Amino acid sequence: MQQFSTAISYLLHPLFIPLSGTSAYFIISPKFIPTSFQAATILPIFLLTIIIPILSYILLKHLGIVSSVFMPNLRERKYPLYLNLGLLLLVLLKVIPNHYSVELHYYFLGLVAASFSALFLLFINFKCSMHLMGLGSLLMFLINLSIHFEINIAIAIAIMTLLCGLTATARLYLRAHTAPELIIGFLLGVATQLLTVKFWL
Repeated sequence: MQQFSTAISYLLHPLFIPLSGTSAYFIISPKFIPTSFQAATILPIFLLTIIIPILSYILLKHLGIVSSVFMPNLRERKYPLYLNLGLLLLVLLKVIPNHYSVELHYYFLGLVAASFSALFLLFINFKCSMHLMGLGSLLMFLINLSIHFEINIAIAIAIMTLLCGLTATARLYLRAHTAPELIIGFLLGVATQLLTVKFWL
């Protein structure tokens, strides 16, 4: 169970949420989207939200600022969150501005709002679950896309719901979070995506 929980924590790490949502959009969208357009979107998002954070983590660990990829304490979380917030804003403003793809634009706006909320909570000494926040965001985005495009993706939504439950169980088993931290993280992810719905749904 220890190894399974650790594997789940790595495989469903919040780093993968921006790229997962972007890929899901291109798969689900009934619009004709040229392959070149998709590549021009996915590549910079992959570099900005996965590669740069990984390289930054290696540097921060070498400097002794963080001790683990899961950032177990409040102090360790602030610097990666600052970086994450900055990179998400860069994606929002430069990679997918509003005229580029309105659905993706507001998805990333929701991710920015969620990250900012998590950072704010750190300053009042509360550590919400970034795993559940990311998965909650992705789950709500899938539901929004399903309604927006009037497409039945119930299986994908069911799988995402299952993954949310598995991740919450894994994080509790590893004692990485308390139940309130998991719940608040999940609700933050869902709520920040819901707040953007009126602008594009």
